[in-house]
Amino acid sequence: MTNVNDTASLPSPRAATDNAAVGTTARALLSYRPRSEVRELRDLARRGDLAARAASAPPAARARLVSAAYDIVWPIVFHRVTRPVERRRGHWACATAVQMLADDCLDRHHDDVEAVVTDLITNARVPIIDVERWVAARLTAATVDGHRRRRGRRGALQRPRVPGWLAAELGEDPWLTDLAVQILTWVGVATTAGTQLWPLDSWAQRRESVTGDLTGSDGPTVSREVDQVLAAMRRRPRWYADYVERPLGSKRPPVLAAAGDGVAAPRPLLPVGPQDRAEAQLADLASAAVAAISRGLRSGADPVATVVGVLGTVFGAGTGTGSEEIDRTPDGAPRPDEWVSALLDDADAVRGVVDEVLRVIGEAPQ
Repeated sequence: MTNVNDTASLPSPRAATDNAAVGTTARALLSYRPRSEVRELRDLARRGDLAARAASAPPAARARLVSAAYDIVWPIVFHRVTRPVERRRGHWACATAVQMLADDCLDRHHDDVEAVVTDLITNARVPIIDVERWVAARLTAATVDGHRRRRGRRGALQRPRVPGWLAAELGEDPWLTDLAVQILTWVGVATTAGTQLWPLDSWAQRRESVTGDLTGSDGPTVSREVDQVLAAMRRRPRWYADYVERPLGSKRPPVLAAAGDGVAAPRPLLPVGPQDRAEAQLADLASAAVAAISRGLRSGADPVATVVGVLGTVFGAGTGTGSEEIDRTPDGAPRPDEWVSALLDDADAVRGVVDEVLRVIGEAPQ
């Protein structure tokens, strides 16, 4: 597996304090050079031979294709799947960059990347001109399928549903039936609810939504109802053992270091600082710039005008609302729009940047 944490991070625009640093920082934005394995994967995809080659290749050759697929897939998965999920969870630090993902969040990201890579090298049987666009169109199907496969490997139901006999045991009660689905879903997830067996606080909020009971939806109440549902499930011992006990037993137990005796307490996640947000924003802008330049070149536009126009639009003056600067202490260092504008005003620097961009994109067939 490609270690995404080894990916070089983009330099901070605040490091650009003179003309030389400005040029170095701008060139670093576009310094990505595809490996030969990535070019091979793109060539195979363009010919419609990727899935067949991956299926028939010796282990070493297949490993190279898988590694190349990871290089292409992981940024797409992070921006289109991982980041939105982490934002919905309120994990703002995790949503800024792969390097900021907490352990459990990183595990989920790797699981999704693995699922999408598997989908790519298994199903790419038709000519694919734009691999990234093809992957993006299949993200939901690939990640859902991967999730179901992982549940199946743990012995859990791939599509948790309440069988008729269990619904009858629960008196067809809407909330208890819903809780049974939540239990069947939870046992197939690798993560734990901290030191608890069940995520009672989360289910208490769900109970309030389902039942409308604002005062009685608390952890102790849900705990009693979980016991009630489990008792009903145990009426079919074999079914309970297969779909509840076995997958529940495969969860990774939480490992917490005890404070004292020279052992440090668990380290809390650090809040996201202005520098981290600046790095994440710059990475997003660079990705958008490369995509826009590639589209312009494919449409036959003038290369120099395309590169200069896109860089000026994406990084130049007038981008953003100014809100991203509110929490930054004035330090005299140039903002991204300032050092990009200075770069584009230097004819020699422009020629170097254009040459670098054309070389990068020319080595990555679209």
